[in-house]
Amino acid sequence: MRLSERAEEILENLWVITQETNKESVSFKELKINKDAPEIEELLSLDYITTSEDGIRLKNEGLKEAENAIRRHRLAERLMVDVLDLKKSLMEETACRFEHLLHKDVEESICTLLGHPKFCPHGKPIPQGRCCRESAKVAKGIMSSIADVNKGTKGKVAYLHTKDNKKLQKLMAMGILPGVSIQVVQKFPSFILKIGHSQIAMDEEMAKDIFIRLRK
Repeated sequence: MRLSERAEEILENLWVITQETNKESVSFKELKINKDAPEIEELLSLDYITTSEDGIRLKNEGLKEAENAIRRHRLAERLMVDVLDLKKSLMEETACRFEHLLHKDVEESICTLLGHPKFCPHGKPIPQGRCCRESAKVAKGIMSSIADVNKGTKGKVAYLHTKDNKKLQKLMAMGILPGVSIQVVQKFPSFILKIGHSQIAMDEEMAKDIFIRLRK
């Protein structure tokens, strides 16, 4: 069952407040919501929260759902800033709308595209997803930067790892995206990469930000 946007926002606020202040419960006043609000009833019916005179407490399932919502929101913020190059004044509102549309598979694709970022543009941690944990498991010996492999190496792009928005956009414009097959044709004096029937030249600084899953 998909949560309403308002109920999801309440979960996110609960998660942020409890994580940042180590509180076990949050008052209705602090959340700016009435005890009998329909969103509270929605969360209670899903067994995500418990309520008392002191306020609202997240249950285990609610904690998981809240963490997933925070992850979607902060990934959406990274996408808005890193790829779409939106100003921060527009980022928050757009990210709030976008996160509610993210399917789990799309969320993981965005996370992979962004190189499994650890922090949002505000410097707050992004909870790890399944794709982050799987990437960490296979990274050693299976994944490598283009700059560190030998001439002739073939593989598929795993992710792009750069904090430079313009560089990320340039790589994407070249067609270098997660899942694309790639071959290192030349490393000196510049890197030449083969993608399909095309060859692309770049310097080492750009090549080192491309991580590929090596072919066995």
